Amino acid sequence: MTTAERKDHQDIRIGTLVNRGQDSPRYISEIQAYGFESFSLAFGRNVGSINLGELAEDLKTTLEGTNGIISTVSVYGNPLEEDEGAQKTRESWEALIDNAHLFDCDLVTGFTGRLRGKPIPDSISRYKEVFSPLADRAGEKGVRLAFENCDMGGDLKQGDWNIAHTPNAWELMFEATPHENIGLEWEPCHQMVKLIDPIHQLRQWLKRIFHVHGKCATIRWDLIHHHGICGPQQFAWHRTPGFGDLDWTDVISELRMAGFRGCIDIEGWHDPVYRDDLEMTGQVYSLHYLQRCRGGVYVKNPK
Repeated sequence: MTTAERKDHQDIRIGTLVNRGQDSPRYISEIQAYGFESFSLAFGRNVGSINLGELAEDLKTTLEGTNGIISTVSVYGNPLEEDEGAQKTRESWEALIDNAHLFDCDLVTGFTGRLRGKPIPDSISRYKEVFSPLADRAGEKGVRLAFENCDMGGDLKQGDWNIAHTPNAWELMFEATPHENIGLEWEPCHQMVKLIDPIHQLRQWLKRIFHVHGKCATIRWDLIHHHGICGPQQFAWHRTPGFGDLDWTDVISELRMAGFRGCIDIEGWHDPVYRDDLEMTGQVYSLHYLQRCRGGVYVKNPK
């Protein structure tokens, strides 16, 4: 890592998710003055009618002369089934892989998908069938693939959307597709609400983490101690970083010690307090918090 690459901490950028489709350039132009350094483009279940070439050109114009980059292009449908929706999701993975370079981006992220209602091991063969050729296609273009660890309401035995949410599943996946360009879009919130220690997990899986979603959690241990995890009251909430329980200084320190270079993009729209008319207030606070956790203002060493 050279001094030039360290300048302004650009080895690890702090940004935000953008899910505005063709309207993303206008939205980004409105918020980029707040200091976001990267923008992760999320397209929902498929890219739909979005003209990726036109969008990329518009974004280049929007970001020209700024410090901002596009960190990922992402699709969050279920590509493992045989219905029309799954087919559109598979086609979207292909389209994003083929067009990632237009966004000056080398990372396509999303869900693995799942065979609905079945245990995770039952989906591995289909996962390999779908993602082995996608990983090969991506590798030919210098593109990496990363899977978010959101359970989407599923567990080991059943679910509708994603298998990539537990270490047990990751082991099965990476054994089935041992491609170096397949990894994780890791979000500590999804582990914290399962009462998993995110720092312990981070240390174990650092080499597979390509992108980080900036989302935290608050755990009400008093409720757990009184009611247990199956009690009548909610005991965990998704939070914007800086408002939850996790010290993100530890996260960034672990990432840097492992040589991670990439982006932490804040996933908003989940915080129970900083939402609605306080959404951007919370996100900008989180941006500044994560920048402090990264070390604050970069200071060059004396000669």
